[in-house]
Amino acid sequence: MKIIQINNIILGEKSPLVLIAGPCVIETEESCFRIAEKIMIMTLTAEIPFIFKASYDKANRTSVKSYRGPGIKKGMKILSKIKKQFGMPLISDVHSCNEIDIAKETLDILQIPAFLCRQTDLLLHAAETGKPINIKKGQFLAPWDIKNVAEKVLSTGNNNIIFTERGTTFGYNNLVTDMRSIVIMREMGFPVVYDATHSIQLPGGEGTTSGGKREMILPLTMAAVATGCDGLFVETHEKPENALSDSKSMLPLELLPLLIEKAKRVRAAIY
Repeated sequence: MKIIQINNIILGEKSPLVLIAGPCVIETEESCFRIAEKIMIMTLTAEIPFIFKASYDKANRTSVKSYRGPGIKKGMKILSKIKKQFGMPLISDVHSCNEIDIAKETLDILQIPAFLCRQTDLLLHAAETGKPINIKKGQFLAPWDIKNVAEKVLSTGNNNIIFTERGTTFGYNNLVTDMRSIVIMREMGFPVVYDATHSIQLPGGEGTTSGGKREMILPLTMAAVATGCDGLFVETHEKPENALSDSKSMLPLELLPLLIEKAKRVRAAIY
């Protein structure tokens, strides 16, 4: 399996489970700093590698009236400050080639959103930066179809690829997680991350926003770790009920240590 190195973090094969975590979207600079610091302390205590995530723009919100974020220029300034103060690697979604040209100066991993995972120009431009590319498998893709996506990235000479499983469309306003996807995608030779919070979403289930089954985060995460995922992607918030995006699917920050502890126990049992 390809081993991906992000600063001093190793992702893949039998290396320690990696946590990618943070709020769905940057709400304020203060809240983003606060959450980043709290997760950093939690992960240092738990001895789990940590990559911070926060979106500067949620470009695919259900409603045009929904909060999207501060935008790329302000968002990158905030993320750059966090990186400078805490020294943690950063990941965020990119939606266009122009955004990549700006974001690559700050981000350590470029993330391709699930809805955009087949956009050839976006994939090629991201790959040409030479940075690790986290491809979120579209809700509409079979796991074996991700191979075609990977080949687009590989065509540039960049083999620093990560796949993320984030659920599969199951009828209307619903997602299911087929744990076989983790096995199938890992067999392609690249590490696989399990998105614990988007996988339990009910897309558009609230009419103008998405719903979610937060109570399923923990059991599905344990199943994913037992199946052999290499990392976890968790969106978290101090008070999810007050969050400006994905309020029904984010994990309360106070529950993150429990999730980490249980995930590490499962990981230790299989390796």
